[in-house]
Amino acid sequence: MTSPYDILFEPVQIGPVTAPNRFYAVPHATGHGWHEPNGSIALRATKAEGGWGTVINPMTEISPDADMGNHPLDRIWDDADLPRHIANVEAIKTHGARVGIELAHGGMRARNYHSGLPVKGPSGGHILRPEIPMFTRAMDKADITKFRENHRAAARRAKKAGYDILYVYAAHDLSLLNHFLSPNINHRTDEYGGSFENRLRLLRETLEDTLEIAAGDCAVALRFSVDEPDKPNGIRHTGEGRDVIEALAELPDLWDINIAGWPADSQTARFADEGYQLPFMDFVKSVTSKPVVGVGRFTTPDTMVSNIKKGRLDLIGGARPSIADPFLPNKIREGRLDDIRECIGCNICVSMDAYGVPLRCTQNPTIAEEWRRNWHPEIIPQTSRKKSYLIVGSGPAGLECAWTLLRAGHTVTIAEASAVAGGRVTRESALPGLSSWARVRDYRTYQLAQSSDANLYLESPLSASDIAEFDADHIVIATGATWHSAPNVPSVEDVLNGKSIDGPITIYDDDHFYMASAIAEKLRLDGADVRYATAQPVVAGWTDMTLEQDRIIDRLQSLNIPLHVNSTIQDQTLLNTLSGKKTRIEGQIITVGHRVPNDSLFNETSGLIGTDKVTLCGDALVPGTIQAAVHSGHRIARHLLGDPLSGSTVNREVPQILL
Repeated sequence: MTSPYDILFEPVQIGPVTAPNRFYAVPHATGHGWHEPNGSIALRATKAEGGWGTVINPMTEISPDADMGNHPLDRIWDDADLPRHIANVEAIKTHGARVGIELAHGGMRARNYHSGLPVKGPSGGHILRPEIPMFTRAMDKADITKFRENHRAAARRAKKAGYDILYVYAAHDLSLLNHFLSPNINHRTDEYGGSFENRLRLLRETLEDTLEIAAGDCAVALRFSVDEPDKPNGIRHTGEGRDVIEALAELPDLWDINIAGWPADSQTARFADEGYQLPFMDFVKSVTSKPVVGVGRFTTPDTMVSNIKKGRLDLIGGARPSIADPFLPNKIREGRLDDIRECIGCNICVSMDAYGVPLRCTQNPTIAEEWRRNWHPEIIPQTSRKKSYLIVGSGPAGLECAWTLLRAGHTVTIAEASAVAGGRVTRESALPGLSSWARVRDYRTYQLAQSSDANLYLESPLSASDIAEFDADHIVIATGATWHSAPNVPSVEDVLNGKSIDGPITIYDDDHFYMASAIAEKLRLDGADVRYATAQPVVAGWTDMTLEQDRIIDRLQSLNIPLHVNSTIQDQTLLNTLSGKKTRIEGQIITVGHRVPNDSLFNETSGLIGTDKVTLCGDALVPGTIQAAVHSGHRIARHLLGDPLSGSTVNREVPQILL
């Protein structure tokens, strides 16, 4: 039987390599780096198992002077790195996928904290991280020759390790090659600077070097940022971005196209729709005969098919969608579209990179736990004895816990006090730009509704005595948390519950994530006079980790919401802690601060029936992000199933001492 999605499973020729389908897991950091290979290998192998026909290793440093410091990336510095890469290739190819490696030098984005070597770039000046007090040494001809030698050596090692696709990386403002391309950075006066052809020279030479090493045995891909929309004088897809592709059109075996820098490339759903990068790359297929892969948080199979049929793309690139659901391709192939865990575009995965730790995902609690906890995203060990579980609360933790227990073969009953399921997800997804967050609820409620062993009861508040009388083998309390506020003043809870609040209103942000800006936007759109204030020197400080801080500021300013940073509240006055200026606060103050766990029902219930039969879960255990709540629900379900790695004991990658 034919399917409208059959086109997604056609093979694609990439030079000498045949990709088995059009699903292409593009390079992205996993947070494991070279020193935690088992975790990173298992993560990518799971994508291959899930049907991603091509899986690419993340940014891989080619030499010690490409040291990216606090970001745990992979390395292929010398032959000592080969065993790790050979294991990676074998694990991915076991599932029939093609495997590639993104060979990279960070140029003026490198740190070299580890190696202690000078940071190098096309010109001297501050490194491209203004918060780090380091400078760049302008490369001389010997340095350029050495870079080319290092890249060739890395390509040889990658070929020896068995990689099918070798990458030349010139993207995201994270590459020496696109630093040479940039007229803003490259101020050279020799044959590697000045004119477009001169600035292109090193990229062309590196591409030709890599093709020579590949020698028709491996494919060579060029990853290129065709536009820099966040830079006033950056490369444009209507200018030199197009010129690069026209100049090199038939050289690489594959064009991997995106936009730069990373905040533009990985925009959240709050500020960008699915396929938001397509307008920047529509021309590429008209310029080259080589296959093209692109990204844009593609989650909808119909959108994927449309872009192939319209000739915009040959391969569907996925980073975040492949994290949210490593089995997305297989589910499409099997016609199980409702089983896809769609990426919600929250960028919690991205935020982990800032801390140099393994990935987390709001939709997929098993990501980066494949080796560490032996968790599989689709397989839950089956029970030998069917039990009944009562889950009190249908927020993200309760729903995930119930869904995990159900998959193991148990019976679950979910009691929800309100008239709708989803808890905080339902209320927060009603805020401007956050509608995709409802996918956390919808995916899980749909799955539960397919089974006669799952029952969800709305408008069913339970007391401790009600729970004690319920005939369940175990009870999980997932009653969430409440935003704290002083008595008789408007609160975050009031806004989330749709209560009308008279203005003017000052939103005081002591949370520093998305909530304060989102409710300020909502109240302003509702017609209220709103201002934003925070004690921090920046607006929504933690959203820098999710790459959306600048866009939040732009949005608030576009709504004419005054922004007060370095400000504390004293009575009805905003005090600027730097200038000492005082501003009288008119009207109401809503403080976005801490949340209090709703654990009283747990305490009362465990007092009645004992702690052995009752477990606290999610925000009711400890308030956090939605991702943390989902992970808590999953982990606690695994613990109830007897998983020995569901607690503090996990598989660890322990360094060996060489004597």
